[in-house]
Amino acid sequence: MIEITGLKLRNPTILAAGIMGTTGASLVRVAKEGAAAVVTKSIGPQPEDGHSNPSMVNLGYGFLNAMGLPNPSYPDFSAELTIAKKEAGVPVIVSIFGGDAEEFATVAEGLADAGPDAFELNVSCPHAQGYGASIGCDACAVEGITARVCDVTDLPVWVKLTPNVTDIVSIGEAAQRGGADAVVAINTVRAMAIDIHSGYPLLGNRYGGLSGQAVKPVAIKCVYDLYAALDIPVIGVGGVSGWEDAVEMMMAGASAVQIGSAVYDGMDVFRNVADGIDSFLSEKGWSIGEITGLAHRRN
Repeated sequence: MIEITGLKLRNPTILAAGIMGTTGASLVRVAKEGAAAVVTKSIGPQPEDGHSNPSMVNLGYGFLNAMGLPNPSYPDFSAELTIAKKEAGVPVIVSIFGGDAEEFATVAEGLADAGPDAFELNVSCPHAQGYGASIGCDACAVEGITARVCDVTDLPVWVKLTPNVTDIVSIGEAAQRGGADAVVAINTVRAMAIDIHSGYPLLGNRYGGLSGQAVKPVAIKCVYDLYAALDIPVIGVGGVSGWEDAVEMMMAGASAVQIGSAVYDGMDVFRNVADGIDSFLSEKGWSIGEITGLAHRRN
């Protein structure tokens, strides 16, 4: 059992936003498969259809996606959140987005009655015009959005950061100044692929975000830098598909890890990663606390 921002987790694995998080039933299913907490699909102030297909491509070494934040908006999602809260048996974190601080606050207030355990602020989606990374690259905007959401809720507030910046630490510090209880690093890396036989981009949106094993070294470096600079927990995400990846992320400074793309290969990934971590710690005679940030103490 571990505790992060007041949430008790039975193991260090969490479902990442955007994967299996659209319905209450899917969130419950992930929890039953071993995830210690679940994060919903990002929910915004109004319904969004998202980008045209193809919106996701398996490149073999990772996934390229440009979903465009499709969601039913917060009034319609409340019922799904209520189901997840009632049946999942684990903390349910709601990912929210907006075009400015007031929209973030509106969504947070609108979902509060459904009883989420925490909010994750999506200021990092790389392919939604006017949302996500277009806001998350601005430290002042991140600080203001975080502070505004903290004004309207007493729940833990996590801020999910984009790697598509020159200095992710400055954005993490802005979130911390705004009152964030934790940061989540990283969202997908802005990327593109082209079909050489036709010359067309593979995605309907032309470009999108890269996830999966290809981005793990980027995520590790971001987590490492944020852990060294911040006084709040860092939750690592990006390329975790096995227990070894999770341990590496934790040694870089992650208090827990989120898993997204690896669900493609099987829902048992959460249980497998958690069991693998337990076996590794038992073999070494270490605790989770001892491996968190271990790489910083090896200098």
